[in-house]
Amino acid sequence: MNEHDMADEGAGERHDPASRLGGDFRTRLLSGLAMGAIAALFVFTGAIPFTVLVVAIAVLLSWEWGRLVHGRDVDVVMVIHIGAACAAAVLAAFGYAGLGLLVLPIGAILVMLLSLGSNSVYSAFGVFYTGLPAVAMIWLRSDAVMGLLAVVFLIVVSITADTGAFVAGRLLGGPRLWPQVSPNKTWAGLVGALVACAVVGALFWFAVPESSAVRLAGTAAFLSFVAQLGDLAESALKRRFGAKDASALIPGHGGVMDRVDGLIAVAAAAGLIGLALDVHYPARALLLGP
Repeated sequence: MNEHDMADEGAGERHDPASRLGGDFRTRLLSGLAMGAIAALFVFTGAIPFTVLVVAIAVLLSWEWGRLVHGRDVDVVMVIHIGAACAAAVLAAFGYAGLGLLVLPIGAILVMLLSLGSNSVYSAFGVFYTGLPAVAMIWLRSDAVMGLLAVVFLIVVSITADTGAFVAGRLLGGPRLWPQVSPNKTWAGLVGALVACAVVGALFWFAVPESSAVRLAGTAAFLSFVAQLGDLAESALKRRFGAKDASALIPGHGGVMDRVDGLIAVAAAAGLIGLALDVHYPARALLLGP
């Protein structure tokens, strides 16, 4: 949940639940439903369309990162950033995820050298920020056993965390989570996200009966916490560069980064879990364990 999402969260003077959700709720809802329908189309129609979706998102994220860090739409640093993230994702799609991961530090070093004296560390980190989750999602999706289920699980958990934090935060309000970084996020939002994701994770057992409801609930709750960390990290980045939103591409939501900041962190964490438990069947390891 980013600052744009949580504006007016916890405003105590509002007593009507509908008004507490904010006047932008209708726009946000319609935009969210449209994005969900587009994402579902690409996710469920095969590995190639899914790769196209991931690469497109990586391009937009790289563009938004460059605008935030350097204040310019397109330059050589941004081109290299986009090229590294896309090359890593495409290599993962062809079964060379390890080689794709090697491309990322090369791209990071290049953009750091080309932007010395101008937020070069942020430029280098941005390559990993956009490329690593792209490789992780494509690698997990390539698991022939449970790749599709794992990707759906990650997307559902990130959306649930986002929605649970938004609703609980705006309706309940209360103490701020970390006001120095994101003054609009609350502890109620964090707890709401954890509880909502645990419930959704347990219900996901109906799709993965080989696992257990308790394990899936625990995994979902953990990833929900990771998603909140991803939200805070993006909020810190925007605060560092004095921006309210990453861009204005999505009505009522801000930029692409504002919408997928939680999923970025969740995807990276899920990739590490798969790598640690079973490099050959990462999606199965995520959902079923070692």
